[in-house]
Amino acid sequence: MADDRLLHPGPSQASGDSDSTAAASLSELPADLLEASSRRLQIASLVWAGLWSIGLIVNNLVRPFLDLPDAQMVGWGRPGNVIGAGGVVLSLALFFYARQPGRDPRRLLDLGLVYEVVLAFGIGVINQWVPQVLAGRLSWICVLILIHPMIAPSTQLKTFIAAVLAASMDPLGLLLARARGMELPPTTLLVWTYLSNYICAALAVLPSHIIIRLGRQVSRARELGSYRLASLIGRGGMGEVWRAEHHLLARPAAIKLIRPEMFSDGGTAQGEVLVRRFQREAEAAASLKCPHTIQLYDYGITRDRTFYLVMELLEGTDFELLVRRFGPQPPARTVQLMRQACHSLAEAHANGMIHRDIKPANLYLCRVGLDYDFVKVLDFGLVKRDPRLARQDTLLTAPDMTAGTPAYIAPEMLSGRPVDHRADLYALGCVGYWLLTGGMVFESDSMLGLLYQHAEAKPRRPSERLGQPLPPTLEAVILSCLEKDPAKRPATAIELSDRLAACDVGERWTAADAREWWIGHMTSTPSVPSLADRGSSAPMSPTVEVLGRESVGGWAEPDP
Repeated sequence: MADDRLLHPGPSQASGDSDSTAAASLSELPADLLEASSRRLQIASLVWAGLWSIGLIVNNLVRPFLDLPDAQMVGWGRPGNVIGAGGVVLSLALFFYARQPGRDPRRLLDLGLVYEVVLAFGIGVINQWVPQVLAGRLSWICVLILIHPMIAPSTQLKTFIAAVLAASMDPLGLLLARARGMELPPTTLLVWTYLSNYICAALAVLPSHIIIRLGRQVSRARELGSYRLASLIGRGGMGEVWRAEHHLLARPAAIKLIRPEMFSDGGTAQGEVLVRRFQREAEAAASLKCPHTIQLYDYGITRDRTFYLVMELLEGTDFELLVRRFGPQPPARTVQLMRQACHSLAEAHANGMIHRDIKPANLYLCRVGLDYDFVKVLDFGLVKRDPRLARQDTLLTAPDMTAGTPAYIAPEMLSGRPVDHRADLYALGCVGYWLLTGGMVFESDSMLGLLYQHAEAKPRRPSERLGQPLPPTLEAVILSCLEKDPAKRPATAIELSDRLAACDVGERWTAADAREWWIGHMTSTPSVPSLADRGSSAPMSPTVEVLGRESVGGWAEPDP
C-alpha cells in the first residue's frame, strides 16, 4: 500500500477534479486557513472599534487641553464624531456577525474588503473635512491598506480593487470638501501627497499573494495517498489525528500521523521498535474483518518519514468519556456493549492475535448508518501472534515499560508468565467493571501500587463499589473475568459473550432503547477536545468525531 503512487496521485486522480475546483485552488486559501483568516478579521474589527472609541475620547476630551496649533492636528469636529460613532457601530456589527455559527468564511472575507473601503472612507472624510495637506506624512489609510490583506487575505484581484478604492478615499474627501465650498491646495501638491496611497495599494497585493501561495503549499503538503487532510481532530505527544477526505470518494476518514522525530529520538534501536510497532498495527488491523473492529483503509510513509494510518472516521464517544459524562451504565446496556467487543476479540483470537491494550479509551461507541450503540475496538498495535513470542513482544515497547495500560493490565503480564488471549478477557472484565460502577477495579496514588493490586489484591464486588444492587449473574461474570489465574476465567471471548447473554438483567437493551438514548444525548454540535485533555474528568460535548484516545501504534498517551 505504501508506495509513491499512493503518496502522489497520478493523472487519473487529477482528472477527477473539475476545472473550477482547480482554478479556485490557485486563488483561494484552504478551508482551515480561511477559517483562521475569518477569526483574525473578527479580532481586527474589535480592535478598530477600540481605535474609533479612542479617537472620539481624544478629540472630544483630551484635545481641548493640548496646547498645539490647529495646523499640526487634524480636527474632527461634529462630522468626525458622527463618523467615529458609525465606525464603532460598524466594527462591532462585523465582530458579532463573524461570531455567528455557520457563517461562510469566504463571504465574511469579502465583507471584510467592503469594511476596509468603508473605514477608508471615514478616515478620508475626517482627514479632508478642513483640507490641509500634510506634506511628507502618510495618511492613516496607507496603514489600513497594507495591514488588512495580512489579517484577512483574499484573492489578488479582490485585494487590489479594494486597496485602490480605499486609496481613493482621501481624494474623494477632497472632492466632498470642494463641493462644500472649501478651497483646495494646488493639484500638484495633492498628487504628490496622495501618490503614496496608490503605491501602498499596489504593494497590498504582495502579502495576499504570499499568503495564498503558502496556503497552496500547505494544501499540497497535506496530500497523503488518495486522501487530503481537511481538519485537525486532536494532537498528542507522539502525533496527530486528522479528519481527511478522499479525492474521488465521498467518504471521510481519520488519518493518524506519527511525527518523524519519534523514529529517530532515542537512537536507531528505539526507532526500529516504533517502526515495527507501526507496521504491526497496520497489518493486524488490515487482516481483521469483524464489523466491530476499526476498519483500516490505507497506510504508508511519506517522503519526510511521516507514518500514517487511514481509518474510518467514527461518530460517537469512547467508553471512558461515556461514563465520565453520563455516569455508570445500566446492566442491560453493559451486557450489550461487552458482547460486541467480544465479537471483535473472538476474531482476533481465532487468528492468533492478542490485543493486550483493551481499555475504555480503546472501545468506541458509534452510530453506524441506522445502527446505534455500535461498538468498535481500536488500536491493535500491541498485538502479538504466538504465545511463544510473549517475551519478545513485551520488548516492543518503550524502555522500562510493560505493554498495556496499568489500570487494565492482566496479572500474568506483570509476572513474566506466558500471555495468551485470556489477558484480553481480564481487561474486558475491567472495562465491564468501569461501565457498571463508574470506577476502576483498583485505584492507587502510584503506578507501582496499581500494578501490585492487579497482581495480588482481590477486587471489590461491583455492587459494593456502586453502592446499590446489581444482577448477581452479571456480577459473577465480571468477577470471573478478573480472576488472577487465567484458567479460572472464561476460556474464550465467545464463551464470555454467551455467559453475558445468559445473565438475568431484566429487560434487554434493545435497538429502540439505543436509538432513543442517542437522540436524547448525542445530538449536540460535534466537538473535539484536545487529545491532551482526553484523560481528564472535565465534561465534553457528547458528540465527537475522533479516532479514539491518542494511541500511536497502540502505545497510548499516559493519562494526566
